[in-house]
Amino acid sequence: MFPTPDPLIFNEVKNVIEYLHVNAREYPDKVAIQHKGRFITYASLEEDVLQTAAYFQTKGIHKGDRVLVFVPMSIDLYRIVLALFKIGATAVFLDEWVSKERMELCCKIAECKAFIGIWKARLFSYFSEELRKIPIKLRVDYEKVKTKPTFNYKTDPNDTALITFTTGSTGTPKAAKRTHSFLLEQFNALIEEIYLTPDAIDLTMLPIFVLCNLGIGSTTIIPEFKASKPDSLDPAQIFKLIQQHKINRISASPFVIKKMATYALENNVETTKLKYIFTGGAPVFPKEAQLYEKAFSHSNVEILYGSTEAEPISKINIKTLIEHKTDLLKNGLLVGKPTPLINVKTIKITNEVMKCHTPEDMNLLEVSKKEIGEIAVSGNHVLKEYYNNEEALLRNKIFIGKEVWHRTGDSGYLDDDGSLYLTGRCNQIIWKNDQLIAPFLYENFLQTIDGVEIGTVLDLNNNLSIIIELSAKADKNYIEQEIKKAEMIYDAILFVPKIPRDPRHNSKIEYAKLFEQVK
Repeated sequence: MFPTPDPLIFNEVKNVIEYLHVNAREYPDKVAIQHKGRFITYASLEEDVLQTAAYFQTKGIHKGDRVLVFVPMSIDLYRIVLALFKIGATAVFLDEWVSKERMELCCKIAECKAFIGIWKARLFSYFSEELRKIPIKLRVDYEKVKTKPTFNYKTDPNDTALITFTTGSTGTPKAAKRTHSFLLEQFNALIEEIYLTPDAIDLTMLPIFVLCNLGIGSTTIIPEFKASKPDSLDPAQIFKLIQQHKINRISASPFVIKKMATYALENNVETTKLKYIFTGGAPVFPKEAQLYEKAFSHSNVEILYGSTEAEPISKINIKTLIEHKTDLLKNGLLVGKPTPLINVKTIKITNEVMKCHTPEDMNLLEVSKKEIGEIAVSGNHVLKEYYNNEEALLRNKIFIGKEVWHRTGDSGYLDDDGSLYLTGRCNQIIWKNDQLIAPFLYENFLQTIDGVEIGTVLDLNNNLSIIIELSAKADKNYIEQEIKKAEMIYDAILFVPKIPRDPRHNSKIEYAKLFEQVK
């Protein structure tokens, strides 16, 4: 058991890089990150970060410069990102699965001065017009400076530390500006919800969780996993790592947890040492939660609901989700109580820009309890601005003095108990004969039918069509009968080999691609 650092020291911390300095003193020999058989201690990570930061300065990267980082999750990624934080530069982060078109669009939005990437990315840069415009291009490795690194810049809490991009599933990706103070607020909000302590050994595939681990002084294990090819995940290798490194917690997308749960049950794998499992980034329905509960009966399994702009918003334990599985078609998906550090309202659904001058104006936008509206959130860990996108700012934010409300684009409602239910994306809602139909509610219900891997509903030329992807050995006739028994409005049932999922988590349905596939 590692002792927790003196809280007085942590109260003085103003940014993530200072957390690293504190932990390098508190736990110099503890493993900070392990990946592909290589590990680095907190003391060594601090030294490498300082050397890398000094190297970047010699190459012309300075305070305020935006630097495109195209490096997979690894020790190198966090060494590079923390080094950029140290010199006051902004790390512009792209997911490993990013396409050429998306990369070029993100480059155009962010207007980067430098590019740091693995050799494949640097090779690709020669064939990309946008990447060729970036003046400084660096490899992942670095040259050590001969003298002790010096840094004249002191990080300001309002300086932009990180720019990440939304998935762009509903339009152009938005560049989310995360300041140093925002990252601290997000850290404070997350560590309470994920029970993070210095003795944690966390196997994670969620990039932001690694920053939290480094902040608290715990150990991160990054598995060999190609984010651009999620089906390549080898559960046997994951469980081998768990045994080798005495891993006591996992944080990963629902796709990963589901694959691990299925493997564990099919192969009678021992999972009693896993104390916590956290998942998020895509919906988890009760049927999937039951699978988790069966495979990880000794673990505390929690589902986090949030978005790029606000994480976390709410949290629910799978036991609670399973207990509330009735009337899924009517009630939507329970995602738990809002977390203590966030305010949640449900407001009227509209495509219009919303402007409020007083809190009373905001109250007038609210819908009644149990009435479906757009979920809006405010709090210190709610993103307040985008980079170079005034249109997105007006569409997604409501400003009341210094308070900022973020419109999530998700529809849902709060019940009398204050619990939050999801009913899907606002822009996916279908009106049929003056009746509101939320595809998400259909998806929630379809997940409960044996033989349905995933399903949804689309309006195809004014025909409301239920689209089903079957699991192995599914009975189509049985599925059709179960759908007929339910109170569902539809014109046809279509079975497809595969419903396209999002590239980030391989869990959310990509409706535009599905529409093109079946129209």
